[in-house]
Amino acid sequence: MENPKDRILWLVQELNHHNELYYMQDKPEISDRDFDALINELHLLEQQFPEYMLPDSPTHRVGGSVNKNFKQVEHRYPMLSLGNTYSEEDLREFDGRIRKLLEDQSFSYVCELKFDGVAIGLRYENGILVQAVTRGDGVRGDDVTDNVKTIRTIPLRLNGNYPSEFEIRGEIIFPHSSFEKLNEQRIEEGDEPFANPRNAASGSLKLQNSKEVARRKLDCFLYFLLGENLPETSHYNNLMHARQWGFHIHDGITLCRNLNEVFQFIHYWDEKRKSLLFDIDGVVVKVNETNLWGPLGFTAKSPRWAIAYKFKAERVSTQLFSVSYQVGRTGAITPVANLKPVKLGGTIVKRASLHNADIITNLDIHEGDIVYVEKGGEIIPKIVGVDLNQRSMFSAPVQYITHCPECGTELVRQEGEASHYCPNEMGCSPQIKGKIEHFISRKAMNIDSLGEGKVELLFDKKLVQNIADLYDLQENQLLGLEKTIENELTGKSKKISFREKSVENILKGIEASKQVPFERVLFALGIRFVGETVAKKLAAQFQTMDNLMIADKEALLNTEEIGEKIAESLLGYFSDPKNIHLIQRLKEKGLQFVSTVTNEKLSDTLTGKTFVVSGVFSVSRNDVKKIIELHGGKNVGSISAKTSYVLAGDNMGPEKRKKAEQLNVPIITEEEFNAMICL
Repeated sequence: MENPKDRILWLVQELNHHNELYYMQDKPEISDRDFDALINELHLLEQQFPEYMLPDSPTHRVGGSVNKNFKQVEHRYPMLSLGNTYSEEDLREFDGRIRKLLEDQSFSYVCELKFDGVAIGLRYENGILVQAVTRGDGVRGDDVTDNVKTIRTIPLRLNGNYPSEFEIRGEIIFPHSSFEKLNEQRIEEGDEPFANPRNAASGSLKLQNSKEVARRKLDCFLYFLLGENLPETSHYNNLMHARQWGFHIHDGITLCRNLNEVFQFIHYWDEKRKSLLFDIDGVVVKVNETNLWGPLGFTAKSPRWAIAYKFKAERVSTQLFSVSYQVGRTGAITPVANLKPVKLGGTIVKRASLHNADIITNLDIHEGDIVYVEKGGEIIPKIVGVDLNQRSMFSAPVQYITHCPECGTELVRQEGEASHYCPNEMGCSPQIKGKIEHFISRKAMNIDSLGEGKVELLFDKKLVQNIADLYDLQENQLLGLEKTIENELTGKSKKISFREKSVENILKGIEASKQVPFERVLFALGIRFVGETVAKKLAAQFQTMDNLMIADKEALLNTEEIGEKIAESLLGYFSDPKNIHLIQRLKEKGLQFVSTVTNEKLSDTLTGKTFVVSGVFSVSRNDVKKIIELHGGKNVGSISAKTSYVLAGDNMGPEKRKKAEQLNVPIITEEEFNAMICL
C-alpha cells in the first residue's frame, strides 16, 4: 500500500488543482463523479490518519465543524467604510479635492464594482489561509474562518511568489442562482424566504454548522491587498498579482487615466449590472498609487483616496392588490402592500412596506393603483410613488384601519409617534406570541429548539399564554404535539411536531435559561424602549429587579441614557398588576433578578464632562471611550456647545475639527487626556 502521508499529499494537490480549474477558470478536466471519488478517498484517509491532515485540504470546504461562539478579533488594520456619492458632480468635487491635496503630482484611478455582500478580511501566512474576520464595528469583527473555508473561490493555499504575511479584503456574495435555490428550499420546508442575497450571505456566515454554509454555495470577490511587503505601489498591479496567486478578482476592475474614463466605467456598469449573476449597488473609485494614500490620509470614518458611487435604486411598477396590517410584539401596526408579483433587484417582490398612516396619506394611495417600488438597500421593498396616469377614476383612497385586525381593539396613536398601536397588550394574540418569541430569542433567554412554529403550536394548545408558562411545561405535555402550518407565499404546508429529542432540547434550554444574567432577563421581558444597552444600564444602576420596580421617575432619569420616553414606559409597565404577577412567577421559577453588572469606576475625575472622540489612537476607539466612562465621563456622538472636550487622535475628521473651533470646544490630544486622568 502506498504511504498514506504521500497519498494524502497527492490527493490534496490534485483536488486543489481541479478545484481551481472548475471554479476559477471554468475549464474542468475530470467529471464530478471522479472528483467526488477522489475527495471521498481523501476524507477516509484523513479519518484514519488525522495527523497527516493538511491545512489546505479540500475536505475543509465540505464543512462539518460546529461553532457555538464566534470569537471577536481586533483588525490589524481598521476596516473603514467608504464615503458615498450619488452624483457625477460629487465625483468631480472628490477629484478636485485629490488634485488640490496632491498639487502637481500625477495619479490615476482604479474603478471596481461595489459588490452588495458582506465585507471580509482574509489573513494569509506563508501562503496558507489562517483567519477570516467580518467587518464588525470596523475595529473588531467575528472570526468566521471555518465557514469561509467552505467557499470554493477562496484559496486555502496560494500559488507563486507571494508575501510571507498579508491580508486581502473582499466581499462575500450570494449568487442569484444559489440564493433562489435556497429560498425555494426554505419555502418548501415551511420557512420564511430570505429578503435579499446580502442578508442571506450575512446570515450564512454566522451559521454554527459549517456543513450548512458549504451547501449554500457562496462566492467571494477580493479587491484590497494590505501588508508590509506588497509587490508594487500600484493598487491595480497588486490585484493582478493576487489573481496569479489564486484569488478571485473580478474582470471588471479597470485602470482609468482620468475622470472621463471613470464616468465611462460607471455608465457601462449601470446598464450592465442588470445582466450580472449577482448584486452590485455601485462603483468604487480609488487612487491607484498606494504611495499617495498616506499623504491623502483619512477622515474619521473613511479614506480620502477612495469613494463609492452608488447607483440609483432600481425601480419597477406593479399593481397594488390590497393593504393588510401586521401587529408586532409591541402592538405597533405595520401596513403592508400586497402587490402583483414583480422582479426587482434579483428577487420576486410580492409585498412592500407602507410603514405608517402618514406614508399612505402622503403617497395618496388608492385601491388598485399602479405603484412604483424600490429596494435601494432596504431589506423590505418600499412604495415610493403612484402612477397617477393609470389611476381609475372610480378608485377610492386607502383608508387606514381604526381597530386592531387581530383582536378588534380600537387603535391609539401617541403624540409625536408615527405608528398606531393596539393597547390590548395582554389579550392580542400576535403581541403575546411576539413577546414569547422575543423572550426565547438568542440575545435574550436563548432557549434553543423552540422556534416560531413551536411557539404558535404551544399558544394554540393553551399550554403557553405568557412567558412564565414556559417554566411550567412538562415532557408529557409536549410529546406528540403536532400541527400543519401553511406557507402564505406558496400554499405548501409543513408539519411542526414535538419528538423526543426536540422535547429534551427544549426542556434543557428552558432550565439553562435560569442562569441567564439579570440584564438579559430584563431585556427579554420586552418592555417598550428597553433594548440591550438600556437593560445593561438599568441593571448596573439599580442592581435588582426589586429596586427597579420601586424606582420613581427622577431616579430613572438620573440613569445614564434614560430619557422621558423610557422612564414613562418603565413606570407604566411596573404599575400594571399583571406584569408584577408575571415577574413574581419568574422569580419563583429561579430566574436571575439580581445583577452581577456594576457601575465600575476608577475615579470621578471626569464626572460632569462630555467627550467626542475622533481619530485613531494608540488603543482602539472603543477602549478610549471605556476609559472615559471608567473615570466618570460621558461619551456623545456629535459636537455641540455643551461638549466639554473633543479628544482628537491621528487623522481627526476635518469637519469635526472645524465645528469644534466654531463652537470654541477645546480639542485635546491623547497625551493631554492621559495627563488629565493621571495616566
